[in-house]
Amino acid sequence: MTTEVPDSATEKLALHQQLVRFVITGGLSAVVDFGLLVALMNLAGLDHTPAKAISFVAGTTTAYLINRRWTFRSDGSKRKFAAVVLLYGVTFVLQVGLFAVLFPWVLGLWGSQTIAQVVGFVIAQGVATAVNFVVQRTLIFR
Repeated sequence: MTTEVPDSATEKLALHQQLVRFVITGGLSAVVDFGLLVALMNLAGLDHTPAKAISFVAGTTTAYLINRRWTFRSDGSKRKFAAVVLLYGVTFVLQVGLFAVLFPWVLGLWGSQTIAQVVGFVIAQGVATAVNFVVQRTLIFR
């Protein structure tokens, strides 16, 4: 009689563990995203929408690479990759669109680019993060 040892790379984590890892990964990815957003706007002089588009791609790539292996313990099949690309396309439109609307609105209210960057980023990131987790957990990496 042989006993099989579970493969830690394919063993799925419980919802709580996935959520904690998703939040940690999201925090790291948000640092990449926001740091690049601020650098592109403040140092490179890019307008808020193209800066957010570029920073989103960098942050999202970071999140995918970490979440695929660490959070959802996925093999990264071509089908899953294609599904994630489609999901990130939707969240790209959602996040960049929300930021594009919120940034000038908050800037007009507060008159501070820094406040507009933070508020716009946090709201857009929060909405996109919630959508990403639900779709990845229930549809892509189930």
